[in-house]
Amino acid sequence: MPTFLQWSESTITFDQINHLESVPQPGRYPLMVDPIISTKWVTKVLMDGGSGLNIMYAKTLDVMGIDMTHIQQTRAPFQGIMPRKQAMPLGLIDLLVTFRDPSNYRMETLTFKVVGFPRTYHAILGRPCYTKFIAVPSYTYLKLKMPRPCRVITIGTSFQRTYECEVECCDQAMAIVASKELAPISKEVAEEAPDPKRSARSFELVEGTKEVLIDPSGSNRKVVCIGTMVSSK
Repeated sequence: MPTFLQWSESTITFDQINHLESVPQPGRYPLMVDPIISTKWVTKVLMDGGSGLNIMYAKTLDVMGIDMTHIQQTRAPFQGIMPRKQAMPLGLIDLLVTFRDPSNYRMETLTFKVVGFPRTYHAILGRPCYTKFIAVPSYTYLKLKMPRPCRVITIGTSFQRTYECEVECCDQAMAIVASKELAPISKEVAEEAPDPKRSARSFELVEGTKEVLIDPSGSNRKVVCIGTMVSSK
């Protein structure tokens, strides 16, 4: 006999009732939700169906007032943040996640990997969340649906809100990339910085120059430096 998951008998569909007034650039913007995590209403949570884990930022835990001593230690790194690089989480934490209001809600315990990265979103919910809630996303309508005995729960957001968050995310990514690119340049400039004891009026010969006598027959020998590509005449 097959073993069915709880709530799997519910039918979830999307139709024109879920359609917004306009759908600018379908698929361009991320799906954001605003669940209650622990006892706090968290307003910027990314639903990432391509992630195999749930991520919680240490800064979010701090704002929520959750003591970091609740984090369980782990030695398991994960990938996907930076290409070809591993990331080591600060630890694991189990938190209650609740969608919708007391009249019709779903509450499940999810395990998060806690990271200390800079954040744009408050948290990221991946495939473990989709599976636990049997949630179905629609990136066209920017809505998330999940089964419940009373009726199917629908969670949505606005394109304006996701656009603003996307702009903030891009700005942060550009700042991080710029800082990474400037680091070796700053080091190189520091290594090539001029000696402060050197006279500000002194000059040194560089490659590609040569000395030429202005008046070889005269008694007062004067020498100038010219480029090697320039004729001595």
